[in-house]
Amino acid sequence: MPHGGVLPGPARSARLALQYTASRPGVNTMPRMARHLIPALVAVALGCATAPGPAARADGVMLIQAGAFWMGRNDGPSDEAPLHRVYVRDFWLERHKVTNAEFAEFLDAVGVVSPEGEQRYDWEAADARIQPRCTHVSGTSTATGSTRDVPSRRDVPSRRDLPRLDLPVVRPCFASGTVLIWTVDPGYGHHPVAVSWLDAGACCAWRGRRLPTEAEWEKAARGDDRRRYPWGDAAPTEAHAIFGRPSGATASAIGRPGGAGPYGVHDLLGNLREWTATIPKPYPYQHDDGRESFTGAGRVVVRGASHDDPEDALSVTRRWSYDRRRAASGQHVVGFRCATSDDLGEVAPGGRR
Repeated sequence: MPHGGVLPGPARSARLALQYTASRPGVNTMPRMARHLIPALVAVALGCATAPGPAARADGVMLIQAGAFWMGRNDGPSDEAPLHRVYVRDFWLERHKVTNAEFAEFLDAVGVVSPEGEQRYDWEAADARIQPRCTHVSGTSTATGSTRDVPSRRDVPSRRDLPRLDLPVVRPCFASGTVLIWTVDPGYGHHPVAVSWLDAGACCAWRGRRLPTEAEWEKAARGDDRRRYPWGDAAPTEAHAIFGRPSGATASAIGRPGGAGPYGVHDLLGNLREWTATIPKPYPYQHDDGRESFTGAGRVVVRGASHDDPEDALSVTRRWSYDRRRAASGQHVVGFRCATSDDLGEVAPGGRR
């Protein structure tokens, strides 16, 4: 091919992937790229096979393959412009948002004193963010459909006491917009948990992971094209995402496979927005310009959309931000999922779907 010529799309992608990994000595990207990306690209380029589906581990963590993608847009809010290319190294992202049941496991594990006598989690600081003004909450059980008074913080003096009650599930309840109370309802076990940025980060650390950056989140939702939604450009429906619910409604159980993104991650739009590890800064996105450093930062970027957002709020480029230091930062519309840059190894048998 003449110098400066352009290969057909798949073949060009395969050649660029090979050139990139070969031209970066000392960077350990080739093993994972070779396992997950290059064979598929070469096969597509030669017309021998179609690309495999998303790479999934048995524990529900999805591989987001390294590469450049289109971030932002030119036809939306000013903080989403300009449309530009951003490179992201390969990483793993949990397929689903963390649920109430999973967060309860974290509470149960860290709400004790370690053998060395050092408390693993600062419950006093967490309880200081809770205002005990609400004594009972009227809640509707998703298990039975009945409405009843749900025991509140009066019955559970602090979250430190939750493990002693042998209760499998907790969920956050909000009153007057500022009160955070942990109540118990087994019907909410598979619903995404809504907690503060600090609690989300602590839970991810306990799981051996971290919160994703803003760029990682958008890469997982968008892939390598300019789609508006994780599933493509078709207008959202209830099969894709949970949105347009009355204000103050409860989040629904996780799992809208019809809205999965190009890497097999579910519920990136709808149900709950998601915390990231990025400070709000203008585009173009530069990972080394301080936006991924948290020292002294008050606000962090929130991505996605919630169950009470209108349809026009659903977009893979939409940016929100909240003050992570605020006492009420346990937003009832913000959940989280965890990521890691560690090489988690090969996918489990049948992991590609």
